[in-house]
This record gives sequence, structure tokens and C-alpha cells, in this order.
Amino acid sequence: MRTPLKAIIAFIGPSIILLLIFMLIPILVSLTLSFTDFNVFAIYDWSNASFIGFENYNNLMKDPLFWKALLNTLYALVVAMPLTIILALSFAALLNRETTYFKNFFKVSFYLPSITNTVAIAIVWSWMLNPDYGLINWFLGLIGIQGPNWLGDPAWAMPSVIMLVVWKAVGYNIILFTAGLQNIPDYLYEAAELDGASKFQKFLHVTIPSLRPTIFFVTVMTIIGYLQLFEEPYMLTGGGPLDSTLSIVLYLYRQGFRFFKLGYASSIAFVLFIMIFALTFIQMKVGKKIEA
Repeated sequence: MRTPLKAIIAFIGPSIILLLIFMLIPILVSLTLSFTDFNVFAIYDWSNASFIGFENYNNLMKDPLFWKALLNTLYALVVAMPLTIILALSFAALLNRETTYFKNFFKVSFYLPSITNTVAIAIVWSWMLNPDYGLINWFLGLIGIQGPNWLGDPAWAMPSVIMLVVWKAVGYNIILFTAGLQNIPDYLYEAAELDGASKFQKFLHVTIPSLRPTIFFVTVMTIIGYLQLFEEPYMLTGGGPLDSTLSIVLYLYRQGFRFFKLGYASSIAFVLFIMIFALTFIQMKVGKKIEA
């Protein structure tokens, strides 16, 4: 029996309308703005904006601050992504063991940072990282180490931000990895044990291959999340010192909402979109080849 067209429209129509209003139309408007010099004056009168073609993109390629923000974002991605995945998978494996006590307590403890307000977290971390009375430097002082100026030194500012984003992201990924681990059939481990495999060999040759879809999903979502890094550097350092924690999205925010160069900010947004799309596409291709 065929479903009537009216019923199909009634079910999916509201979702499509919301998708158009809040996603597709804003994307098209932003793409259009990226080819104009839309600024604060054009907000009140759109006739003040003029079509300038690819000039925003040309200026972006010559903008040293954009390249600085891009390098900072890639630095955070390259360091934070493997740390997040390794820590999340390690903790998930520990929590999945039958001999681990207080599993629910640890799961909740790890997951809480991912649902806690970033502003509140940033305030606490700013206190912890304070060079004079922060908890981290106080602890380092107990073992005879002089702690650095975490948020005031360009060499330590980005590592401080990375510590926060990894700590915040690990809990959510632990839940995903735990779900993946619980779906691995026991007979695979039993067969490997009969073949004389050690715990490490079972983890390497049974657990990792069985978790490949979960690892792929976590990797893709982690890359997308870290390329959109904004809240943590904005709240902790504001992009400083000396733009050492300036991310692409934070730079986009500055151009669009501080200097009101909305056309230029839109071009940054679409360059970021192309980067995310390209990396995701490459990962999907690599993932298919590995599975094959």
C-alpha cells in the first residue's frame, strides 16, 4: 500500500521548512555576502553594499592574521584530536572491564564537563591557570617546579586552551566508545584467547578493528569540532597573547561582529566550510579503502 503524497508532505514538510529557514537560506545569503563589501553601513541600507567579486577571498589569502589563525587552529587540531581519541578510548576500555568498580560514577564524572556551560568552565580554568594563586602552579610548586604564566605566555597559551578542550571533549567520546565496546561479540575475544593472544594483541586485532566505525565517527566529529574552535580561546584569552590562541572562528567573529566587515567574515566562513568538507571527504575515502 502506497503512502499518500499528502501524508508524506505532512510529516516531512515542517522539517524541510525549518531546514530552509534556519540553514539553507542563511548559507546562501552568507555566500552572497562573501562577494560583496557588506559592512556596518550596509546593515541600515543595503544599497551601500556593492558586488566586488572575489576580492574578499583575494584579500584573505594575503591576510597574515588569517594565516596565523589557520596555523593556530591546525596546531590545536593536530595536538588535541589524537589526545582526545586516545584518552577517550583508553578510559572507555577501562570502564568496560568487569573488574572496574563504580563505573556509573566515573561515567557521569567524565561526561559532566561536556554538558557544563563553557563560560562557567572557563572561569574555573582561568583561576586554576592563574600564575600567582592558581591551583596548577600551586601543585607544581609543591614538587619544586616553577609554573609558567599559562595564559599570559604565547608559548603556553595554546597548550592551556588545548588542555581545556580535551578535558571537555573526552567524556562525550568515552560514552561513544563504551557503546561501541559493548557491541563487540564475546566470541571474538574467546577465539583470540584460544589462539593464545595476549590482552594487548586482543585489543589490537579484535577491539580496534571492531571499533572502526566508531573511531571513524569520533574522528570526523572531533575534526569538525576543533576546526570550529571558538568558545574556549574567546573566554580564556580572547585570542591573545599576541594572537597566539586566535582561531579561525574567533577571527571570523572579530571581523564580523567587532569590525562589522560582514562580507569579509562570510568569505572566512566559506573557506572554513571548504576545509571541513575536504577533510571529511578525504576521511570517508580513506575509511572506505581501509574497510575494503
